[in-house]
Amino acid sequence: MSSVPSAPNSPPEDLALPDAPAFDARTFLATLTESPGVYRMLDAAGAVLYVGKAKNLKKRVSSYFLRSGLSPRIALMVQQIAGVETTATRSEAEALILENTLIKKLAPKYNILFRDDKSYSYIRLSGDDFPQLASHRGSFDKRSTYFGPFPSGMAVRESIQLLQKTFFLRTCENAVFAHRSRPCLMHQIRRCKAPCVGLISREEYAADVRMAELFLRGRHSEVINRLSERMQAAAEELDFELAAALRDQIRALQAVLHRQYVSSTGEEDVDIVAAIVLHGDICINLAMVRGGLHLGDKAFFPRYVGSGESEVADALSAFITQHYLEHPPPPRLVTGIDPDDECAVVFDGKKVSVGLPRNEMERAWLTMANTNAELALNARSQAQSRADERLEALRSALDVEEPPHRIECFDISHTMGEGTVASCVVCLDGTMKKGEYRRFNIHGITPGDDYAAMRQALERRYGKVAAGESPAPDLILIDGGKGQHRIARDVLTELGLVHLLSLGIAKGEERKPGLETLFLSNASEPLQLPPDHAGFHLIQEVRDEAHRFAVAGHRARRAKTRGRSTLEDIGGIGPTRRRKLLVHFGGLDGVRAATVEDLCRVDGISRTLAEQIFHELH
Repeated sequence: MSSVPSAPNSPPEDLALPDAPAFDARTFLATLTESPGVYRMLDAAGAVLYVGKAKNLKKRVSSYFLRSGLSPRIALMVQQIAGVETTATRSEAEALILENTLIKKLAPKYNILFRDDKSYSYIRLSGDDFPQLASHRGSFDKRSTYFGPFPSGMAVRESIQLLQKTFFLRTCENAVFAHRSRPCLMHQIRRCKAPCVGLISREEYAADVRMAELFLRGRHSEVINRLSERMQAAAEELDFELAAALRDQIRALQAVLHRQYVSSTGEEDVDIVAAIVLHGDICINLAMVRGGLHLGDKAFFPRYVGSGESEVADALSAFITQHYLEHPPPPRLVTGIDPDDECAVVFDGKKVSVGLPRNEMERAWLTMANTNAELALNARSQAQSRADERLEALRSALDVEEPPHRIECFDISHTMGEGTVASCVVCLDGTMKKGEYRRFNIHGITPGDDYAAMRQALERRYGKVAAGESPAPDLILIDGGKGQHRIARDVLTELGLVHLLSLGIAKGEERKPGLETLFLSNASEPLQLPPDHAGFHLIQEVRDEAHRFAVAGHRARRAKTRGRSTLEDIGGIGPTRRRKLLVHFGGLDGVRAATVEDLCRVDGISRTLAEQIFHELH
């Protein structure tokens, strides 16, 4: 690594702010290597302004100081440079990885930064004797086969539904599959051939799996031709029922192929990356074509981006280098802007072609991607305008100086005191931020005591705020009436956070929406807003989201508790012994009715353990 701090000689006037330490660019450039590597631009305080990679460090870094026509964003950044650090690497690929790591770790002010998105869905065919067809996210299992990625969960669900209708593959979990004694509903509605109860042989099922794999790999014509041959053979053998079933399979596949807005006979894998600037914002729209089929698209909105054509090119290059280090690229990327040499690189040893559309089909795909990017930007702009209007209306209604930037809302959910869960949802600048939601499993209170549950949740959440470990909200919403709001004020007072604004939401007459009464911490009288008030709509939306999140958490906790066998709490009873007991006695009720002598007859159950089991169950 080499680093040159502030130098005494002054560069040209357009390279430094009047009060900033001067940076001697000429002296520094003379020391640079021509190796590939990563460079970091630093300001006078030592903060990283920008991180970049280069095939040739000397040539790339020199371009910032010797080249005219820099974009406004980069020109402003160059004026603030007080030092540059470089790290030489063995290859451009290593520089790419290091650049991506540093950008996401340091979040430099002038880099175009895309949020990580590792949530792409895949279709998985498990490695079982009768493979399961399922949606998958996360790490891969070596025994299974994966197809994707898909740009959205909806694309995965549609594909799985098609494969079920066409090839009748099972979607049930192994635990269900292994314990079926008769076909389930999926067999009755002609979505599965019931391999769980032996209604199809392993060989026949494997043939269906192979056809599904061919289709998922984009070999659609081959699948349809094979099915057509089988249909013709069945008809010649007068097996008209099988011929009709195969005909229906062919029609289902052709219907999907015909429904595609844009399809290709080439059955290629291509990503289309479109970049659009609108209203001062930029959107990168990624459309995926797999096997010649357009699977849909996904919009990305970068941070730290200006406007103008040069910024679009920078954003496009940044997206490609950042995104495809996290996700496997196809052989070809189609873009609307011819990228520079820094963009066309090898990803994980795989050569990727990046460039403008080469034929009418690729131009059609790019037109669709541009249109969808523009629609996404318009929708984002309208949503932000609506959020700003609602925040301003809420600010006026609450009579505070600034709109609440961060709103947190709490709710309690339980069933007759069972499985009590508190939720905390977060709204930032009028938009719900699911990544910051939290749930609190409530323990050690009298079942059904909502006040105690609310107190415990608030103490756990705002204890961290009081300790400076978590950001403080501008407004706290409590889904409850005057009593629950009073508990919230008591907790905030005890924690030294009495200055935080809070609002209790009491349900109106007959619990009808729009009739809620609001108890504000800085007002002596309750507040009643009209049902059509924009700020009131925001309160309702955040409150309803807190309720949904609490109910979902409570149901999951309750299901986990009710689905847990009492035998699991007995020491010495593991999965194998528990299964033997349940099978021997026909269920938990049979185990409870058994005597110590009956329990001793089960393989692996000693008399001491049998007495312990009997004691625990009675």
